Amino acid sequence: MNTLSKKQKLFIGVLFDLIGMISYVFPLTDIVWAPLSAYLMINLYKGNVGKVGGLISFLEEAIPGLDFFPSFTLTWLYVYLINPGKTT
Repeated sequence: MNTLSKKQKLFIGVLFDLIGMISYVFPLTDIVWAPLSAYLMINLYKGNVGKVGGLISFLEEAIPGLDFFPSFTLTWLYVYLINPGKTT
């Protein structure tokens, strides 16, 4: 997944955030989605950004009521707009 373009990562990130928001309506899906979202984040963004993003994504999905937090989109914003060129 690391070979995707910036636009592809943004699209996938928004899609994953929407899936996470759907789990807000069906809380039992968080049992599966929380670890899966962490795994996907780690594979989408390599290095420390992926690891920290994966941890945040896992916690955000595992803690009830925080599913509205768009962790994938915010990670994309960090990597490509806030801190461009310093992370991959």
